[in-house]
Amino acid sequence: MDAHPLVTDYLRLGLAFDRLEPGFVDAYTGDPALRREVQEGPAPLPGELATQAAALRKELPEAGLPEVRTEFLDVHLRALECSARKFAGEQISFVDEVRAYFDVDIAPGNEEDYRDAHRQMDEVLAGDGSLLERVSAHRKADEVPPERLSECVAAFSGALRELVRARYPLPDHEQVEYEVVGDKPWSGFNYYLGNYRSKVAINSDLKQHMAHLPALIAHEAYPGHHTEHCRKEAGLVGAGQAEQTLFVVNTPQCLMAEGLADLALRSIVGPGWGRWAQEIYADLGLRFDGERAERLSTASAKLLGVRQDAALLLHDRGRDANEVAGFLQRWSLATPDRARQSLRFLSSPLWRAYISTYVEGYRLLGGWLDRAADEDDRADRFRRLLDEPLTPGAVRRM
Repeated sequence: MDAHPLVTDYLRLGLAFDRLEPGFVDAYTGDPALRREVQEGPAPLPGELATQAAALRKELPEAGLPEVRTEFLDVHLRALECSARKFAGEQISFVDEVRAYFDVDIAPGNEEDYRDAHRQMDEVLAGDGSLLERVSAHRKADEVPPERLSECVAAFSGALRELVRARYPLPDHEQVEYEVVGDKPWSGFNYYLGNYRSKVAINSDLKQHMAHLPALIAHEAYPGHHTEHCRKEAGLVGAGQAEQTLFVVNTPQCLMAEGLADLALRSIVGPGWGRWAQEIYADLGLRFDGERAERLSTASAKLLGVRQDAALLLHDRGRDANEVAGFLQRWSLATPDRARQSLRFLSSPLWRAYISTYVEGYRLLGGWLDRAADEDDRADRFRRLLDEPLTPGAVRRM
């Protein structure tokens, strides 16, 4: 593929960040010679990368690229410039950092929404003891037996794959390989390898729950990250949009991808996913109350903004880690261990702003999907998220 010279410079710039912070490049499926050139070249300096990103943004309007590609590159170059400035030690406010990375503005959530979520959860889990005690007991009972995790993953992956391939065709040889890992700040992660193959890692440090596992597989594989990567590789990359061979963290790409993935189960199975999951678990000899799980999921959705609020407290308000952990425990009804795991993610230099991709991505894309005229329109909108190089700004204008 002969990429536009400016696009090649964009790829070279993005690949250089992996030498500043390993893992910054989430996926690259382009020319391996270009990656070798960057890896074997002089060590990049953050300040120089910021200058290069700003220079490429200035060149964009005269590059002769279609408007949709120009917009995509513009917001991603802005994000990379901000990352380079951060790596160079520049002090940037957390809110401004999130805006530059993800093309969204954030603000604290409404604690009344959180109280309402608790009231609804209290109704679903009616009984003796405090709500925290009942939620903790429910989560304990909902844990996937560790020795059954692999077969549960395989069952949901297979079922979701069939649904996805019927609605959003995939190449025949696409494949997802699953592995269990530990000592990670996330619950699951998709490593897209190119040529329609992914490796999905599931964190063994966090107990996997029956109510969450279908959403996790949908998020990471079908019709989430793996499906999106496959369809964009077949469509956009196949059509010569080489910028789509690179996926780097802390960019609008991430907000779009995480919002899509968090809406994946709802979009492919729809209302009634609890009963659907209950039948799959029953085939495996496991008892699962799908209706209650779905009601509890709907109630707890109002707690979406809690972790972003925690990030604001930590990075914008300067609150100490113990206070932020307490905030997470209070509103998320999290155990101390789970709160510390969330705090670890929020404190990571690479991932500290990333929580906004889930919160704001879900809100932005969920709102757009909910404005669909009917189910066919909604399915087509989700297809556009899978197939097109949309940005948050583009979705806001729709």
